[in-house]
Amino acid sequence: MSEQQALSQIYLDANATTPVLPKAAKAALSTMETMFGNPSSSHISGLQAKQIMDETRRKAVQVLGAGSGQVIFTSGATEGIQTGILSALCAAKGKMHAHKQYSILYGATEHKAVPESLKHWNKVLEIDAQIKAIPVDEKGTLDYDFIAKEVPNALMICTMAVNNETGVYQDLSALEMVIRGHNADVFWMVDCVQALGKRGLELANTSIDYAPFSGHKLYAPKGIGFVYIREGAPFTPFIAGGGQEGGLRSGTENLPGLAALNVIFDELLDNGDGVFANAGQLQLFRSQLALALKNAFPTVVFNHDFANSVPTTLNFAIPGFSSKEIMDLFDAANLRVSSGSACSSKVTRSFVLDAMGLPAWQSESAIRMSFGPAVTQQQIDQACDRIHHCAQALGHSCLLNATGNIDEKTQLQGLVQFKVGGSCSWLYADPVTKTAVIIDPLPELSNRLLTILQCQQLQLVAAIDTHGHADHQSGRIALAKAHLDNQHADYLGWPVETTEVEIAQRRFAAISIGDKYLVRIATPGHTEDSISLVLCDKDKLLSGALDVSYVFCGDLVLMGSLGRTNFSTSDAKQMYQSLQSLAQLVGDQSLLCPSHDYHNEFVTNFKAESSRNSLLNDVLNGAVTVEQFVERKVELDKNINDQTGEEIMCGAFTGSCTKKHLQEYNGSELKEKLQRDSQVKLIDIREPHEYALNHDQEFDMNVPLTRLTDFICQQQHNKSQELILVCRSGSRSQVAANALARLGFDNVGHLKGGYALCQSS
Repeated sequence: MSEQQALSQIYLDANATTPVLPKAAKAALSTMETMFGNPSSSHISGLQAKQIMDETRRKAVQVLGAGSGQVIFTSGATEGIQTGILSALCAAKGKMHAHKQYSILYGATEHKAVPESLKHWNKVLEIDAQIKAIPVDEKGTLDYDFIAKEVPNALMICTMAVNNETGVYQDLSALEMVIRGHNADVFWMVDCVQALGKRGLELANTSIDYAPFSGHKLYAPKGIGFVYIREGAPFTPFIAGGGQEGGLRSGTENLPGLAALNVIFDELLDNGDGVFANAGQLQLFRSQLALALKNAFPTVVFNHDFANSVPTTLNFAIPGFSSKEIMDLFDAANLRVSSGSACSSKVTRSFVLDAMGLPAWQSESAIRMSFGPAVTQQQIDQACDRIHHCAQALGHSCLLNATGNIDEKTQLQGLVQFKVGGSCSWLYADPVTKTAVIIDPLPELSNRLLTILQCQQLQLVAAIDTHGHADHQSGRIALAKAHLDNQHADYLGWPVETTEVEIAQRRFAAISIGDKYLVRIATPGHTEDSISLVLCDKDKLLSGALDVSYVFCGDLVLMGSLGRTNFSTSDAKQMYQSLQSLAQLVGDQSLLCPSHDYHNEFVTNFKAESSRNSLLNDVLNGAVTVEQFVERKVELDKNINDQTGEEIMCGAFTGSCTKKHLQEYNGSELKEKLQRDSQVKLIDIREPHEYALNHDQEFDMNVPLTRLTDFICQQQHNKSQELILVCRSGSRSQVAANALARLGFDNVGHLKGGYALCQSS
């Protein structure tokens, strides 16, 4: 076990869930062991259980300032939301007038549980109201003018006390004036989940009808929650059955959960052990974390205004880094944060930040750091140290100009792939001559590439586009301005001063990079200016042999498809010729590095693509004429779907996504495998900065996904070597293993679940 791996966990994802307070856990366990009676039973054990439930309810009323309103215990916030919505809409339906159009309003930044529940019950109850999102401004504040205009015809309005992603709170008093000033009778539900313990609540002094809460967001176990019902507000039980909770919510009560809540309420009422920090201290903690982030990442941008946010949430983005990169980085330092809402792990951008009108990059790169009132000064201090350490790790990878690196920087050697969405940039570095060339540079990567060149002290030989890109401006301009000011080049970046080389009795222009030539080959079709760049061994080429390392083919060949030929500058006939001539030149095993990778397959070759692309296969085997190719290419391009976001798709995926069988190991199986088989290579495929922060000494090597293509090239001669890949969660290792298997590596496995489920010991 490495020293870094022994670091204790610092948990800063409290808005997703919190650890159970030790005293609360002890109360729950004690209740399970000694006070396990059913509160509905009339014997002594039942009466003792009922006393716990009644005491917890009494404290809940105090904490919420519920007055004569009701507090009903639930399984959590989602049930509380259903209870409030069902109760309101059942009552509202009875007051509806025929032929009148009604609406249901909710805040655009609400937790998805609210709008999805509204849609569900609106349909089930056949109310057929229009469900409308209330806009917010750049600070996340609800649009009062919109509410004033829409609420007169609304059956229900749902708002949020505190947002779970940004910590932004709403002024409930001002909101109440707008709502009641324009519709005194509309039913109003306020999601108070994130407000508990962070904002003062005197619900009886408001006209809020329903307010759901969750225990696990404030140090109670999962599976316990409660909902406030204003006195006189209509109520329809969401769960019917045995008539528990006075017939309002059936089902045997979660007594251990109630016992834990009892402890939490004591803390909120200042009757506990005083483990909850006050508001002033929490603000100091936030300021300390914010300062640590600014010092570690000087370009950090905070996605919300601290003035109208609770002090326990920081939502930020770091220019040039995706949320996943920062999540993985922090996770390697045993610092737990999340990207936006933890309730949907597949979301790649924040709908909350989108609603606030923030730039797309901030939404896509958003990180949420949140803590609860039981956090300690020691934990905050440790978190700040880890943040600084994370910046040092990025310096180790030359992704950030950080001072005081963890250890010496990794020397960049060979090919590195960078991706933005489905688009790729490629950097090839020669460590001996300290030179580099960049292919298809993306503008979003300009700063990162410039930092790498500076950090590695590499001289840029050329920055070249394989064609004029329709979906983005080239990042070549910024690179050329910084490093190639005196170089004369054409508009694609190909230098005017080149060497001439001969391949298969044809003459081509080439430039040198270390012991390699980068050879320019015209391959029109996708566009009339399309070129392919072949990186090959210089000495062997001068001796008459073409030894290819990589073919940067632009959008001539894509993984699972061919580049589209329906642009105004496209020519399918030319593509037919380009495919045949390039394949004849480089063979079927040379690695093709396209400018797009839509399915995380990294790299390919003509053999792999021919096996799943019948059109390509027919072209290379001469089984289709150029006229037939043009006809079939027109049909192929009809499958292109440009409705995938802001990117223009450069090809229609037609190849099979069928994954080959992979050997998957759990922790114990992997340990056993390594003990009995000394020939297997264990490879960590996380990025170098993650690896530097946290890795096991028994790994043979670190092969990050950005270097996977380079690894494949080096391993081409030994595809039978048994490899087992490991990453943080098992997702990257599976993707990488599939890529290797597709290219003929027949002895590849990975650790299912990764470090997340199995820390080596």
